[in-house]
Amino acid sequence: MMLFTPGLNVRAEESWPQKEAGAEASSFSAAGIEKLNQAMREVVANQDVAGMVWLLAKDGEIATYEHSGLARLEDGTAMTQDSLFRIYSMTKPITGVALMILWEEGQWDFDDPISKYIPEFADLAVLKEYDASGNYELEPLKRQPTMRELLNHTAGFGYGLFGNDPVNAAYRENAVLASTNLEELVSKVADIPLLSQPGDQWFYSIGVDLQGYVVQKITGMPFGEFLRTRIFEPLDMVDTLFYVREQDQSRFAEVHYWDMERNRLAQQPHRSDRPSYFDPERLESGGGGLVSSTHDYARFLQMLVNRGELDGIQILKPESVAIMRSNSLTGDEDMRFGLGGPGQPGQGFGVDFAVT
Repeated sequence: MMLFTPGLNVRAEESWPQKEAGAEASSFSAAGIEKLNQAMREVVANQDVAGMVWLLAKDGEIATYEHSGLARLEDGTAMTQDSLFRIYSMTKPITGVALMILWEEGQWDFDDPISKYIPEFADLAVLKEYDASGNYELEPLKRQPTMRELLNHTAGFGYGLFGNDPVNAAYRENAVLASTNLEELVSKVADIPLLSQPGDQWFYSIGVDLQGYVVQKITGMPFGEFLRTRIFEPLDMVDTLFYVREQDQSRFAEVHYWDMERNRLAQQPHRSDRPSYFDPERLESGGGGLVSSTHDYARFLQMLVNRGELDGIQILKPESVAIMRSNSLTGDEDMRFGLGGPGQPGQGFGVDFAVT
């Protein structure tokens, strides 16, 4: 397992992974580990990133756990192993685990229509065609999209992060991702057509945010509270929340970008159209809203590597993890990840993350 994260809590004593690490994992040589560490430091020295934390583990043994550079350029705050990061779409697998916990309890099924849990989606329209002038034609749903399709991005929803079609344009115009809560987000999405008929097209979508709302509807709990009680507390992930607590704000790493005019790295200004990460009431976005530390996310990943268990705590059954890691696509889908680049041969999609 390789994890790197660029850009006063109570933790169980001696919680894995430890801050001090050596080339203990038998699969790695000391020379190889030093070569990796040097390569990571060079990435920082070359100003490809302002700073980072990296961790390499195998079979539960930590080969390296290091950090380099700055967490915040503007005030010179150093990166540390305890730095906190916006983990963006690394939130998605956590949301998938939350849903699979409820699946094990018989609370939903893969072939259920999404509208069983979100009735507002019963009569969604579908984009049929459009032209460069912005004219478009809609058609009715041929069938209801299913929970399986919500989990693998084939339900037909847009996202608004990319795409010049009328659907993704509507996500941006309606500021769907700037919603103040999941109820508002669902209300906005219900008024926007699907990109395609369910099952016809793969598109990296807002589906995982909708899954967070499904968790709320099924459990009657705020999504963040469910994550805290069923995943974060059992796994000793004390740094993982949808906002940064006041006592932790000095540890929060900022986002940086390459300033073309000044020809150097610069700290990204705060977006005025998004709530502050210091706001406890910010949107609990299951698709990209969590803040976490390298320690916490390593524990989450090790739980998945261990087929649902860590330190004697069983979060999911091995069979459930196997489902999450299995490709649920037919092979005909054109998968375009993140910023919209083409997918690669051998890629598939499981429950909220890609598989190979």
